[in-house]
Amino acid sequence: MIRIGINPITWSNDDMPELGGDTPLETCLAEAKQAGYDGLEKGNKFPNDPDALLAALEPFGLAFVSGWYSTALLDRDADAEFAAAQAHIRLLRGAGSRVMIVCECSNTIHGDIDAPLSTRPVLPEADWPRFAGRLTRFAELLAEQGLTLVYHHHMGTIVQTEAEIDRLMQETGPAVHLLLDTGHATWGGSDPAALAKRHRARIAHVHGKDIRDATRAKADAEDWSFLRSVLNGVYTVPGDGHIDFVSVFRELPGYRGWVVVEAEQDPSIANPLEYATLGHRNMVGFLAEAGLR
Repeated sequence: MIRIGINPITWSNDDMPELGGDTPLETCLAEAKQAGYDGLEKGNKFPNDPDALLAALEPFGLAFVSGWYSTALLDRDADAEFAAAQAHIRLLRGAGSRVMIVCECSNTIHGDIDAPLSTRPVLPEADWPRFAGRLTRFAELLAEQGLTLVYHHHMGTIVQTEAEIDRLMQETGPAVHLLLDTGHATWGGSDPAALAKRHRARIAHVHGKDIRDATRAKADAEDWSFLRSVLNGVYTVPGDGHIDFVSVFRELPGYRGWVVVEAEQDPSIANPLEYATLGHRNMVGFLAEAGLR
């Protein structure tokens, strides 16, 4: 069964806490429920204790989906990473999550508003085997804890382009799964439907966000940073941009997992409830048209 969730970044931003900083967690949860969602991923206002987290969600009838974890596998081996991740692992397991969202962030520039995307790190050819091996080992350790590692390709990181996504999946073992993010894929130069077709057997989580083409073109032409692009509205909810979501989901026959609506926008400009409602309505329609709901 596919469940539709949302990321709280619609209400308050983890990379820029000042965006939506005064919005209470309860507002986010109440509006997510009102918009029709089944659950949420973790944001910076969520409790870090699993019991407290579930207690916050329970009055709204919402499930906990998962939460982002920044790996540093270019700097430490998988066993050291596993040791560093123990608090996050306990949170995910205790709150009922089945997947762990990871992204290599030891050298990322996506959180630096002054760093143009042209300065993002590119992994040297010689470093790919070591990184892939460490990621595979980390995923295997997580699997022993009942968690599926889903790798989040992301603008401003070492896995951004189509070639890098393909390389990641080629060089890692089967314990590593892919988080398909339609917005990051498109902006990074990939066709998300083609990625879905190639890697469908290992896609275990989906983020659905749309792209505003004119903003993306301006961001690329003027070499904006990731965060500056976000502030200018490069991303929006599914159906408010140009991505063909039906084509993406038609390439995922039999998918059973979470589809998470995610749109990094300034909540003072993009009303969270309005956009959350629009995203949910559109996503329900896209999944139905693709035969997945």
